[in-house]
Amino acid sequence: MTIAPTPNSFRTGPDERGRFGIFGGRFVAETLMPLILDLEAAYEAAKADPAFQAEMDSYLTHYVGRPSPLYYAERLTEHLRTGAKRGHGARVFFKREELNHTGSHKVNNVLGQILLARRMGKPRIIAETGAGQHGVATATLCARFGLQCVVYMGAVDVARQAPNVFRMKMLGAEVIPVESGTKTLKDAMNEALRDWVTNVADTFYCIGTVAGPHPYPAMVRDFQSIIGRETKSQMLAQEGRLPDSLIACIGGGSNAMGLFHPFLDDREVEIYGVEAAGHGVASGLHAASLTGGKPGVLHGNRTYLLQDADGQIADAHSISAGLDYPGIGPEHAWLHEAGRVTYLSATDSETLEAFKLCSKLEGIIPALEPAHALAKVLEIAPAKPADHLMVLNLSGRGDKDIPQVAEILGTRL
Repeated sequence: MTIAPTPNSFRTGPDERGRFGIFGGRFVAETLMPLILDLEAAYEAAKADPAFQAEMDSYLTHYVGRPSPLYYAERLTEHLRTGAKRGHGARVFFKREELNHTGSHKVNNVLGQILLARRMGKPRIIAETGAGQHGVATATLCARFGLQCVVYMGAVDVARQAPNVFRMKMLGAEVIPVESGTKTLKDAMNEALRDWVTNVADTFYCIGTVAGPHPYPAMVRDFQSIIGRETKSQMLAQEGRLPDSLIACIGGGSNAMGLFHPFLDDREVEIYGVEAAGHGVASGLHAASLTGGKPGVLHGNRTYLLQDADGQIADAHSISAGLDYPGIGPEHAWLHEAGRVTYLSATDSETLEAFKLCSKLEGIIPALEPAHALAKVLEIAPAKPADHLMVLNLSGRGDKDIPQVAEILGTRL
């Protein structure tokens, strides 16, 4: 492991080369470099343009439905205090991103990128998706603005996320099943990058997570940081102080980075990211790249990746399609090595139990992705003092996962 120096501020970066320490950067084909540089210039100009931010703020309010609530999960909190040591059991809050239009956090980033694509005069939008939430958000905004939409999705994910596939098609998107490799998110991203190289003139690639070549990791993080900014102001209004801890699931890690980033320099706030341990890290059937991987290059950036002994990308596994990816965003890799964020992992079975418990106690059916983070809340919260404030990013709703969970549990729909 590389020992990273502790920076004065965790919120600065990336540097001018798009690097967070030794992670990130731009590892792309020469054909893509002009597109990447044009995108970077367009994004920098948009950030400096008050009209762009005003337009985005208007759509976030009137179309997406922000701010999303910060909800005190009272019954879950009381459940976790049962059996805890006297005076212990954190108060658990949900940042309810599943109440956004389209049902997840993905719409925050997609809105920003689609407005940027229109600003750049790009009429054709391509995207990759795993759980389908990014694909649905992209198809939704393309429908809203009359843009052509093509979504690449692994054939395995097409089968296990059928409700979202239907939603994308209803919204006018072309969904292309990817049959190569493991037929999951990694392979969908491969195909999207091939499409982008082929159609450079009119196409904008809307990446769904804090990965890919610079400026995507920072740009997606910036668009998602509304989650953390709202959480900070909402907790101050409700409790008069900052939360004591934050927790979110990690695939590529956009929902987590969106929550974490505004708090990174608040050193008193503990931060936890939860990867997918699948059948257990020791089994090899998992998607926990920080726990079981090592640094390498994939999809245009240097980060932690699952690799075999020869450095080839290893297959990932997770019960959740959105976490079934053999890498992680480069800023997460940097925060891991700097020690600012503690990264844990949850198995498929732990996730299912958390999924069921949240549904029964709070009347909220979570997506399988944030159910990974909830599984670790069930472990961490009982050991914290009773005045500890813990925020879970409930990044998506579970409608899309009902058929898959029903099949696993042997329940007839």
